[in-house]
Amino acid sequence: MSGPNADCSGERGSNVWTVVVAGGSGLRFGEHKQFVDLVGKSVVQRSVEAAAAVSGGVVVAIPESFVSAFQLADIDGCAIEIVAGGSTRAESVRAGLRTVPDDAEVILVHDAARPMASPDLFGRVVAAVRSGNDAVVPAVPVTDTIRHRDGGVVDREMLLLVQTPQGFAANVLREAHATGADATDDASLVELIGRTVTVVDGEPENLKITNPTDLTAAEAVVRQREI
Repeated sequence: MSGPNADCSGERGSNVWTVVVAGGSGLRFGEHKQFVDLVGKSVVQRSVEAAAAVSGGVVVAIPESFVSAFQLADIDGCAIEIVAGGSTRAESVRAGLRTVPDDAEVILVHDAARPMASPDLFGRVVAAVRSGNDAVVPAVPVTDTIRHRDGGVVDREMLLLVQTPQGFAANVLREAHATGADATDDASLVELIGRTVTVVDGEPENLKITNPTDLTAAEAVVRQREI
């Protein structure tokens, strides 16, 4: 393997597992964005490789119709499991959690549509969980001016753009998902059970691919990293 995301020689922990959520209908993109090519590798392959840099295993939750034919390149020293996701993001994460070993201590959840998250970012999130935090999310400041629909400017100093990977003490994440609740991200589920979410620095280039313009931007990041 080549490229910065393929290096799995970092501080990988056998008690760290990542669930990569690769569901979604791709309505805004026009096709299943997680499977499109991103400079020689699929979007999901790049996300899995970044996760593998710190994980003893990665579980990829994909639409059920893709499971039988879906393949990923092997990554030395990292177990890769493919499972059928659910109809919602939370259901897909729960499907992944059922495959994560009971002895996992740290569980990360990552959107496959964020293939530019660096191994360093994964490591930063893991380190923050290991230091005793229940839940950790990376985030970046809001730089655009934001207005309410009914008028008035929102104070952007009070806002953050939350990214993935999000990291959790394994028992906390399992407890949050045992409620069966739904949310747009896992940190929100953890807050619903009264746990605290800690924020660490995210990465501006860790964009989420939702349309072809995002893919073009991600391609530029890949090519810059490979120089």
